[in-house]
Amino acid sequence: MKIATHNPGALETRLRESRKLGRKILVPYITGGLAGWIDAIRGAAANGADAIEVGIPFSDPVMDGPIIQMASEKALRDGATPTSILHELRSVDVDVPLIVMCYYNTVFRAGHDRFANSLRESGVVAAIVPDLPLEESAQWAVAADKALIETVMLAAPTAPDERLPRVIDRARGFVYAVGLLGVTGERAELATTAVAMATRLKKITDMPVLVGVGVSNAEQAKQACSVADGVIQGASVVRRLLEEGADSVANYVAEVRAAIDSPVVSKR
Repeated sequence: MKIATHNPGALETRLRESRKLGRKILVPYITGGLAGWIDAIRGAAANGADAIEVGIPFSDPVMDGPIIQMASEKALRDGATPTSILHELRSVDVDVPLIVMCYYNTVFRAGHDRFANSLRESGVVAAIVPDLPLEESAQWAVAADKALIETVMLAAPTAPDERLPRVIDRARGFVYAVGLLGVTGERAELATTAVAMATRLKKITDMPVLVGVGVSNAEQAKQACSVADGVIQGASVVRRLLEEGADSVANYVAEVRAAIDSPVVSKR
């Protein structure tokens, strides 16, 4: 078991506290710039989210499937920019940590220090940059650490065992267990790789381990939480925001919260 040697930031501290209380962690993803996105954040926070991941729309979102691609395209057409999204986040008065998910081009164009500081000034405490490999993350990670922004690292199902401790060493906030190979999106079943990835990580770290990518409904969230400390849900949240609005997001988060809070009934 690898014990974290860094000082936990606001996100990691909050998630560790939740875990200590026996609470499973729920992190919904919401695409910034969509109609109703701020209300969706507030609704998610009020209905049981432990943290909220805000996606900065990008023209070539390589990790994202059709739903989040559609959401990004719509937000960009409506005029959303990284600057406008971070500016609007300043007005979000929620009592849960905010995480930004963005692609490295956004970070690079802004400049590492400038982008890290702009996140901090907007009330964001952590960042996920899914297309930034561990081996190339040092410059961003140093700037982020300096600005007190926790860089969440991803662990892919294809990662060999010897690589995982290096991912964990660099991770801040939590370790993102990627549930399956491929892009984000809703699936009929939770991939077996999701539980397997969480199991591998839980054996070697005491950092919070959350499963994301392919966790598509309340039942799958509960299944993932049987091993992991919690889940990240993107496509199923964003689809509701696109089709039905912010209230639907709030109701869905409440549904997932109830599912992962309910005790597991043993089968005889």
